[in-house]
Amino acid sequence: MGQLLHGSATTTHAIPTAIQRSKAPLKELAGQYGLNPKRVAKWRKRALVRDAPMGPKVVRSTVLTAEEEAMVVAFRQGTLLPLDDCLYALQATSRI
Repeated sequence: MGQLLHGSATTTHAIPTAIQRSKAPLKELAGQYGLNPKRVAKWRKRALVRDAPMGPKVVRSTVLTAEEEAMVVAFRQGTLLPLDDCLYALQATSRI
């Protein structure tokens, strides 16, 4: 199975792993992999190979209040309807 990378990715997980295991100098590794020495130093310091998550720490709706979101979740769990059907059923009760 292949590795999924974002559009700007220039390396795979194998390169940071190899950098972390290597005892070679930073400049030598940077030249070998075509990377900036600062990037090599950063990967060497990290405990894990994967990138840190870049989203919000607490995921919340930008449209619904916490109470409205709880109501929608309760409705969906109670009815077991697909999302589209929940949307159509709850649109009639919206305050707009």
